[in-house]
Amino acid sequence: MTVAAEPRDIDTQELLVAIGGVGPAPTRTVVAYGFWIFLLSDIIMFSGLFAAYAVLSGNTAGGPTGRELFDLRTLFIETACLLFSSYTCGLAALSGEHQRSDRFYVFAALTFVLGAAFMFIEISEFVHMVGKGAGPSRSAFLSAFFTLVGMHGAHVSTGLLWLIYMAAQVLAKGLSPVVLRRFLCFSLFWHALDIIWVGVFTMVYLMGVD
Repeated sequence: MTVAAEPRDIDTQELLVAIGGVGPAPTRTVVAYGFWIFLLSDIIMFSGLFAAYAVLSGNTAGGPTGRELFDLRTLFIETACLLFSSYTCGLAALSGEHQRSDRFYVFAALTFVLGAAFMFIEISEFVHMVGKGAGPSRSAFLSAFFTLVGMHGAHVSTGLLWLIYMAAQVLAKGLSPVVLRRFLCFSLFWHALDIIWVGVFTMVYLMGVD
């Protein structure tokens, strides 16, 4: 005598697969696509700021020029801090993937310190320029400069706050897949800021002192 198998519930995902359909995309896929769209929109915004600076960079209205204001020695130190922070951020991500929370905290702390050093140098530069009468209202060139560089600095400041939040997440939840996915989004954001800064450093500072 054959015993009939007990019926079992089939969820929506299984049913769609059985009939050849496609179920809802995994969360990690949705997050990845959404975050890439965010990064691309941010890059488009910075492209507009770069274009505005290129148009207005020669309009000094008789005020100081980049050659008179920029100190390349300090800027090289500032740039090195941000670029090296991208390296330590990558090491933090690798430590997380290997479930090494001790190393994760070390490299996350180094990333924060280097990013904070970058912001300290940038803010000091702004204060020095304003003290010399070269504020954003002095000329179109300075308005474009403060807008472009300041917007990048605002993103770095946001990244530092985000990094503190991620460290708290690891402390509270450990290096779970969800936390690692969030840190991956942070690291993509941080690396994108490095790429944008290379453009700022080249177009604004190096070309500005020629």
